Amino acid sequence: MTVLSAERTITIPMIAHASAQLCPALLREAEQHGFLIDGPWIFVSHDLPTDQHTEFRVEFCLPVSAGIPYQGNYALKSLAPILCASGRYNGPLQDLFSDGYGPLLRSITSAGHVLSGESREIYHRWQGPDLRDNQIEIQFGLRQ
Repeated sequence: MTVLSAERTITIPMIAHASAQLCPALLREAEQHGFLIDGPWIFVSHDLPTDQHTEFRVEFCLPVSAGIPYQGNYALKSLAPILCASGRYNGPLQDLFSDGYGPLLRSITSAGHVLSGESREIYHRWQGPDLRDNQIEIQFGLRQ
């Protein structure tokens, strides 16, 4: 999958602010370069911490169809498929970790799987941080 991507090293509480800045900027960049949007937003986390203070690397990715060379402000790259365990979460962001991440992580652990360190959030439907109509797919990469 080809994505237009912006990478940052931040803490969990900083995600909302970073995405509020970067997502509109990535959309403008895609429009300026004639890219077609080719799927929902994907946030890729590397070594997502379990606390609010540890920094980690996150990529804000917009899937695009890009048939021309790109020289712009962000990275145009291929997002590789991963072997993963996934689950769906519907609801506001404030409950994403307790009601989305928590049950999925418990299932992964009880099945004896080992995490790869990469996780993804795919925003199939986004209505706003406080709304119950959000539909987010959570994927945890697994070691083979």
